Amino acid sequence: MPSWIWAGFWGAVAGSALLVGAGVSWMVTVPRRALAAVMAFGSGVLISALAFDLMDEAYANGGFDAAAIGFVSGAVVYTAATVALDRYGAKRRKRSGQQPSEGDHPGSGMAIAVGALIDGIPESIAIGISLLHGGVVSVAAVAAVFLSNIPEGMSSAAGMRRAGRSARYVFGVWGVIALASALAALAGYVVFSHYSRDVIAATTAIAAGAILAMLVDTMIPEAFEEAHNLAGLITVAGFMAAFALTKLSGQ
Repeated sequence: MPSWIWAGFWGAVAGSALLVGAGVSWMVTVPRRALAAVMAFGSGVLISALAFDLMDEAYANGGFDAAAIGFVSGAVVYTAATVALDRYGAKRRKRSGQQPSEGDHPGSGMAIAVGALIDGIPESIAIGISLLHGGVVSVAAVAAVFLSNIPEGMSSAAGMRRAGRSARYVFGVWGVIALASALAALAGYVVFSHYSRDVIAATTAIAAGAILAMLVDTMIPEAFEEAHNLAGLITVAGFMAAFALTKLSGQ
């Protein structure tokens, strides 16, 4: 099977976790403290992945300059996009509570959907780019995104439900984002296969910077708000799980 198809497939696998999380949260009332704990674990998983997979790879391929410039640029672009979306009601898009309803903030539904899309694209592109090195996907990267997407889908879907949004809206949003994740991973492979190692390194670092900014802006606050002092310990557990997977898989 061509590598570009595998890129789209693994992007879809990682993105499908959003639907899994949303489905669990929609059918079962998960305590907010439990949601926060899972969110903290997912944060730790992603921190490990961006540190030991994405940034290591970026540094190895492009050196310090490409890695550093890309990393900071990713954070800047992500932050600028979220600041713009926050004005339309997307600030608490990953929160299990406190999301605005359409009546409270007209246009917030679309802003939340676009914000969730922006959150997922860097991760998916990174998965696609990982196949450029020997045609084999980074197992650790896919696992990290998958494990972090489950609590993201759970928490955000719970917040959407509490804000009065319909099942059609919730699963429509996550279904589109899962599809976009597959397309972004495919594009990450196809588009960047024609570029130099420096460009690929910078793009990988951009994804890492955007992911870290997303974690601090959305996932970690949700985790700490409910889990409080346990959030740090649970985040460390997620980090260690992903770190072990990285080393055991030889990534």
